[in-house]
Amino acid sequence: MALRFSAHHVSADNSESGSSQSSEDEQDLTWEDWVSDSIENKPCKSLFDQEKTFQSVPEAASHDKLVHGVDLDVICSRLSLDTHQRIRLINWIRKEKPAPSEVLALKGDESLFSSDEYLIPAIEDDPLLQIHAADWSSSDEDGPASSSPSDLEGAKQRIRALERKLQKARQDFVDYRAFVGERLGRSSLMEALAEPAASSSTHVAAPLRDDDSHYFQSYGENDIHAVMIQDKARTATYAQFIQSNPELFHDAVVLDVGCGTGILSLFAARAGARRVIAVDASPIAEKAQQIVKDNGLENVITVVRARVEDMMLPDGIEPGDVDVIVSEWMGYGLLYESMLDSVLHARDRFLRKDGGVMAPSQCRMQLCLCEGGEIFKERIGFWSDVYGFDLSAMGKDVYDDAIVDVVGPETILSEPCTVKDLHLATITPKQLDFSAPFTLTSSSLQRTKAHALALYFDAFFTADGAPVSPDTHVHVVREGDPVLAEVWPLGGRPHTGRRMSSGQGLKEGESAKRKMTSFSTGPESVPTHWKQTIFLLREPITVCEGTVVQGTFKCRKSSDNSRELDVEIHYTVKDPDVEEAPSQVVVQLFKVR
Repeated sequence: MALRFSAHHVSADNSESGSSQSSEDEQDLTWEDWVSDSIENKPCKSLFDQEKTFQSVPEAASHDKLVHGVDLDVICSRLSLDTHQRIRLINWIRKEKPAPSEVLALKGDESLFSSDEYLIPAIEDDPLLQIHAADWSSSDEDGPASSSPSDLEGAKQRIRALERKLQKARQDFVDYRAFVGERLGRSSLMEALAEPAASSSTHVAAPLRDDDSHYFQSYGENDIHAVMIQDKARTATYAQFIQSNPELFHDAVVLDVGCGTGILSLFAARAGARRVIAVDASPIAEKAQQIVKDNGLENVITVVRARVEDMMLPDGIEPGDVDVIVSEWMGYGLLYESMLDSVLHARDRFLRKDGGVMAPSQCRMQLCLCEGGEIFKERIGFWSDVYGFDLSAMGKDVYDDAIVDVVGPETILSEPCTVKDLHLATITPKQLDFSAPFTLTSSSLQRTKAHALALYFDAFFTADGAPVSPDTHVHVVREGDPVLAEVWPLGGRPHTGRRMSSGQGLKEGESAKRKMTSFSTGPESVPTHWKQTIFLLREPITVCEGTVVQGTFKCRKSSDNSRELDVEIHYTVKDPDVEEAPSQVVVQLFKVR
């Protein structure tokens, strides 16, 4: 393996100077001493497991080759990539996090190889960008690097050769920076290079991982907002809650976290809010600003493009002045995307301590048995016979990831069990990583197979922010439900909400009569854009009426990406016709991403 030295470590001048040090001193230097400061011996992150940092470029490359089957050297050679294309490829992998199979399938004519976006380093001072593939190959024109020089003169020659390579690599990197500066503009280049260092408070050699950039960028496109707004159960429930509670929103200060297009802010302004602060870190905030202006509400709604953790309130609004925080933060399985952490930060920083309300005020994660036969056939069974060939190896990894899909109510084989009940007024971010017991009793009248467990959530909105009782039933929106017509006035006419009469008040002891709005993302409801989160079981469970599936549901933020979830399910199966207690505990791990 060819190795190179940093110029300040061993220079040709002082290595040749006999007057400054003796031959014995020179012979005491080890090969490790000579290479300790080389570029390729700098800490280097894996291309695919970016939370893993290796001691050197070769170690990182070896990991990616052995674990993921990706040899960067081979790919660059196969695609005949020049220096800048190789740099683009590295930055594309680091920024977009493609699967190894996507990288191996590249043909060389993809747009990424000409995109200026991928000239900007994804990681500051990335050693992979400063080293050529050939520089750490197994051999070069100077002889094998794995063997030590046989004498001092040989060592000196080796050092001089390696220093020349180092100088060339440094010059290549200077040329690269100049090239990027020309293409993108010097100021934007320096801004991009400085950004990771500014955000790192605990690392010196390697910047902190950024799980936010792609997340926020993904919300800059129109399509995702169209899908969310057209989700009847979601948008109509928010609209109904806001417009049917004038006593809560009239003259209130409202904070809309993750405002998107600003639709919830518009509802709040129409309901009589005095000030609405709409915050979003994605590019959609610019369109939201125009939407506010187009609707003549710029005197009420202030759009702020920032992470809520970094934002400053507009003039005239102080921390603790916010009466209501409204946010549609829920992700697949409720906690995917980890946006709730930001909402809770906003609660602790801005919400009024005496009577401030969170909307929604409560969410419940529900787990149930699911027949899931169709999903099994589509995702796994399909591969067993493809034009007469067995491609079942393609289906093996499907079990590792949760599947987001819609299952009909007829596929549900048990009543749901609440595995997490989140009261938004009091829950803390630490409590979002949790372990909960569950018991699911099959209601199937005939013997059948449960191929999966299904997870969904119910959301509740209360005007006082207090929790709902455990026996409260969620409102299930079904086809033909008139909820949209009830809450969306036509032609821009203002909503004429009525104040609650004394008989509908929030007096103590009358919580059962208080106004509550809710929706479900479960199979009984019309499909929402959240669908259901399906955990396919490697070994389907044979169930009949009374079969008990009991276990533990563990959920935590992924160590790979804090926006994703790691789910661990432990369970046993108790057949009603067998007296003995179950002895086998099945454990399965899933990623929600």
